[in-house]
Amino acid sequence: MGMGEPAHNLAAVMSAIDLLATIGGIGQKNLVFSTVGDRRVFERLPLGPVRPALALSLHSSDAALRAKLLPRAPAIEPAELVELGERYARATHYPIQYQWTVLEGVNDTDAELDGIVRLLAGKYAVMNLIPYNAIEGLPFSRPAAARAEAMSYYLYQRGILTKLRQSAGQDIDGGCGQLRARAARRKRSVVRAGDE
Repeated sequence: MGMGEPAHNLAAVMSAIDLLATIGGIGQKNLVFSTVGDRRVFERLPLGPVRPALALSLHSSDAALRAKLLPRAPAIEPAELVELGERYARATHYPIQYQWTVLEGVNDTDAELDGIVRLLAGKYAVMNLIPYNAIEGLPFSRPAAARAEAMSYYLYQRGILTKLRQSAGQDIDGGCGQLRARAARRKRSVVRAGDE
């Protein structure tokens, strides 16, 4: 995850998945293919000897907004993307993980929540709400914790299995371990400099 769209190098990714499952002994459910949604993924994944779990970056139920948030993603309507995901989920017996980075005032609206319910009601799916981590130069911000919790509860009440991610590093700018480690090193060097 986070290394680009796997559909752009599908043959190599499929080979790696097969290797990890067969020689590496990693269970299929523990291998997750993360995509913004590309028709080639839905054509090829079911044909492989190893069928990994699937994570789809959705981020909006509105096609125009999703195109703005994911400008390089293939133009697939959210409803069609969910239907493609649903077929794969039913064929593999693993729920699809829908990823939704929550952006204050952008995709945390009541209209988006109703859109999620419309798209995912009755589907074999998990909605992962991921509060945004600030990145310098981007005009987005994280919603208040209470809003993210309210979103999760709203979806839960309507039968959508939802997980509100509390990932490591949300208290600093950037959520990956590398950024967290870099921030910790800076803090240590400031303390050392102050001791001198």
